[in-house]
Amino acid sequence: MSRYEAVIGLEVHVELKTETKLFCGCSTEFGKEPNTQVCPVCLGLPGATGVLNKKAVELAVKAGLALNCEIGTNTWFDRKNYYYPDLPKGFQISQVFRPIAYKGYLDLELNGKSKRINITRAHLEEDPGKLTHAGGSIITSHCSYVDYNRSGIPLVEIVSEPEIRSGEEAKAYLEKLKAILEYAGVSDVKMEQGSLRCDANVSVRPVGSTVLGTKTEIKNMNSFRAVQRAIDYEVERQIEALMDGGRIIQETRAWDENLGVTVAMRSKENPDYRCFMEHELAPIELKTEWIEDVRATIPELPDARRKRLVEEHGLPVYDAGVITSSLDLAEFFDAALKEYPDAKTVSNWVMGELLRLLNARNLELSEAKITPGGLASLLKLIEKGAISNKMGKEVFEVMFEEGKDPDQIVKEKGLSQISDESQLNRIIAEVIAKNPKSVADFQSGKEKAIGFLVGQVMKATRGQANPGVVNAILREKLAE
Repeated sequence: MSRYEAVIGLEVHVELKTETKLFCGCSTEFGKEPNTQVCPVCLGLPGATGVLNKKAVELAVKAGLALNCEIGTNTWFDRKNYYYPDLPKGFQISQVFRPIAYKGYLDLELNGKSKRINITRAHLEEDPGKLTHAGGSIITSHCSYVDYNRSGIPLVEIVSEPEIRSGEEAKAYLEKLKAILEYAGVSDVKMEQGSLRCDANVSVRPVGSTVLGTKTEIKNMNSFRAVQRAIDYEVERQIEALMDGGRIIQETRAWDENLGVTVAMRSKENPDYRCFMEHELAPIELKTEWIEDVRATIPELPDARRKRLVEEHGLPVYDAGVITSSLDLAEFFDAALKEYPDAKTVSNWVMGELLRLLNARNLELSEAKITPGGLASLLKLIEKGAISNKMGKEVFEVMFEEGKDPDQIVKEKGLSQISDESQLNRIIAEVIAKNPKSVADFQSGKEKAIGFLVGQVMKATRGQANPGVVNAILREKLAE
């Protein structure tokens, strides 16, 4: 396997956050009844001509700028001709010859190393319809249903250079790309709703060679993990085929999530889309001043935010990377930090308890009921000794599920921490009297014995004693 290296390029289709489609006024709202958000334009009926959505152009330019691209001040649309049931006109309106953005890049941090992945182009195009396959998958289905609600939705297709070398790198690239586009407000990037879709072009070549091998295109990947698994499988499949004396066929392959394999769909040996300029739509001319106005609307992006958290708040680079990987998470953190200005403590709870519960319940942060202010109030209770850290985790879980105020939860569950020394003195005296061996062990130099005694006090108080106060009183009494 070490004789070959993978050469991977990704084509990422991102749905732009507009209220209407690219060339008509039909709604882009997700989840409506099939074929209810359509009109003669997005159905491709003869004689129907659309008008370009200015907001889609703005968002495409913003995406290009966020990805360090040059912006084309003079561009146009082209017809990409092919026949497929989800394409009612028999051609897709895209930008083949003059993309709206080009020559960009995206920087990755992976396994302690930095790598720049160059972006060839980012172009505007219309989405085809959506095919739903009856019978399990595209490979095994006996028929397909088509929904044209998605037909005509504005997309920006972002094409990377073939500089990715593994499934792991591809996944990291997609995660970074998703975060940038989400921060920029270009798209909601919800992969489960089709707002972000990825096709992977995969080939292999002998290590040291500069000649590209024959590539296959992988489709039907519905998660970043699926992209990684599909690419790793395809790389291994191609290497094994070459080592066995076979050859790679240029084709489109589908990823079968259940079987964990790619499956041949159709040949792509000599694709000819017969592309030519779309003559029914005027060229797009963008003024430099307008482009700069769009640039000014781009908010703080993930890299800048991560740098700020490290330099201004002293967070470790790893913590800052996790927090800024999601806009919702970063905003939750910043809001909590305003009310409880201890960045590392807030980070520990966000990365620990919050992410643990989100992952365990397979929820988005927006679906959880806990608020940044609620977390800050909880941390203040712990800081002043009203509850222990362990109690805090119990309270946090109730806040996550029910959205209640931490003071209310503490009161309802009787979780107040016992810090009153007179009350603890009596309990500690009883524990010392009942455990003479542990007392003798500690007094003879066995430091671990104090832990047992603290544990007995905690048991006697049902976990409500303040461990720090208990430890201090025990040491004072045992030193007498």
